[in-house]
Amino acid sequence: MSRDTWIIIGVAVAIVGIITLIGAIKLGKRLFVAKRMLGELGMGGKIAFWGALIYTIFPVDLLPDPIYLDDMGVLAVALTYLTNLIRKRRGGSLLPHSRKETDRDRSTRR
Repeated sequence: MSRDTWIIIGVAVAIVGIITLIGAIKLGKRLFVAKRMLGELGMGGKIAFWGALIYTIFPVDLLPDPIYLDDMGVLAVALTYLTNLIRKRRGGSLLPHSRKETDRDRSTRR
């Protein structure tokens, strides 16, 4: 292959790497937002959070580190699991219930 072809391939790989890095950072931020709720999620939520975080930071992965697709997949699965736990604990809502809200108000909303 010519030199120009290798340059184009290198630029394309760099762009894909940057896009996946940005995606992994965004998912990591969402994971840290979910960290605030770990107290109410129980042991399964804590294991999912810390396991995803350790896998993302740890240098030994299924795919080499310039390729963040496996890290993004682990973060996405952990976020999905944590979101489902939050919904179960809060009765289908991701937002915490107001303390002024009565049980009757909550039951009519469902």
